Amino acid sequence: MLKLSRLTDYAAVVMAQIARHPEAPHAAAELAEAVQLPHPTVSKTLKMLVKAGLLVSQRGAQGGYRLARPAYQITAADIIAAIEGPVAMTECSQAEGDCELVDTCGVADNWQRVSLAMRTLLESVTLSHLADATPIKLPVQLPIQSVSVSAVSA
Repeated sequence: MLKLSRLTDYAAVVMAQIARHPEAPHAAAELAEAVQLPHPTVSKTLKMLVKAGLLVSQRGAQGGYRLARPAYQITAADIIAAIEGPVAMTECSQAEGDCELVDTCGVADNWQRVSLAMRTLLESVTLSHLADATPIKLPVQLPIQSVSVSAVSA
C-alpha cells in the first residue's frame, strides 16, 4: 500500500484550517484545538511547514502562523514534500545514480513515468481544493501516455 505518514496528513489538515481563515494569524494552541490534534504534534508540523516556506510565523501578542502565499498557489505536492521529502515512487525516480541495479533493472524509465504522473496529479490539487468541503470530482484524467522520460530527467 502506498500511504502518506500521519504527520503529512496532519499537515494538510492544519494547512486547510489556516486556509479557511487566512485573514488572521493562528496560534498553535488554537489550531490544535480546532483540528482536534495534540498541541505538540501541531507545533512540530507547523515548524516543518515554516521551514519549507509554506507558512510564516510571527512572534508576539498578535503573532501566529499565516500562509506564506495564497492557498491556490500551494499544492498537495508542496505539503507532502515539506514533511516527507520529494515525491518519488522509487529512489531512481528522485535522482539518477541512486540505484545499484541501474544496469540490470529494466523498469526505471517506467517508474519515472509513474512518479511524474503522481507529481503532476499532486501538483494539480491545491490547498484551496483541500480546504473546500466539496470533494474533488474523480476520476482525474492524466495524460500518462504523453509523459516522456526526458521530461522526468529535466
